Amino acid sequence: MNRAHLSQLAVLATVAQCGSFRGAAKELAIAPSAVSHAVSSLEARLGVRLLARSTRSVAPTEEGAQLLERLRPALSEIDLALETAAESRNRPAGNLRLSVPRTAAHLVLTPRLGGFAAAYPDIVLEIVIEDRFTDVVEGGFDAGVRLGESLQRDMIAVRIGPDMRGAVVGAPSYFEAMPKPRHPRELAEHRCIRFRFSSGILYRWEFEKDGEEIEIAAQGPLILDEDHLIAQAAVDGAGLAFVFEPYVRAPLADGRLIRVLEDWCPSFEGFFVYYPSRRQMRPALRAFVDFFKGEKWSA
Repeated sequence: MNRAHLSQLAVLATVAQCGSFRGAAKELAIAPSAVSHAVSSLEARLGVRLLARSTRSVAPTEEGAQLLERLRPALSEIDLALETAAESRNRPAGNLRLSVPRTAAHLVLTPRLGGFAAAYPDIVLEIVIEDRFTDVVEGGFDAGVRLGESLQRDMIAVRIGPDMRGAVVGAPSYFEAMPKPRHPRELAEHRCIRFRFSSGILYRWEFEKDGEEIEIAAQGPLILDEDHLIAQAAVDGAGLAFVFEPYVRAPLADGRLIRVLEDWCPSFEGFFVYYPSRRQMRPALRAFVDFFKGEKWSA
């Protein structure tokens, strides 16, 4: 194999991931002209166009996409070999790219990111916020974080957070005009603050009690895509909110919010980090999993 091809292939993969020559140059710490030259030289050697270029973006052609798909396992193995060598000095290193829903980032990861960075200064951690379930292999991620109930069977999953529980809450001013619901079906009479996923789907409020499960398509005048905003809107009296407990713990404690339907909101296992079972675990990922699963979760 011509060794020049290897570096050119690595540059090609970086351009495809970044979506631009300039972004790839920044990622690789080389000049944009060097990136362009590497890709052009590779295309000339192979006699095929690998990237479709426009004034706004760069994307793989059909031939380029096929080449990158076959290259991905080999490039991953090279990265793994280099990081394993670096681990021989007991310091995991390299890039670690994770797909994480916003709620998990807020409640599980953010409070400990500073500690992780201090413990593993040679790891570059990239967190991509995605509320939809992501195929981590297809998306070019090392791993993802999701609730346990949404994981695929062929994934290895390691729990990294405490039990979670939802809370239906409203402001005292709201309940001055509206009765407190005693059953989820009574929510049809209430103004509810709804949550829309990035996929466009509206969350259906889920309840369970004594083996009975109920899903409610809540209705109301306000739709948001951020739990912090939903909690604040409830404090301001806009309607009833249904969010994870940590988002409303403080306003419940000081009386700005009142909780209802608590007996219909059981706790459940929280967030897990997941990754393909068929892939050898990279040192950087092992360090991440060991760090976050070691947290002593509070009730």
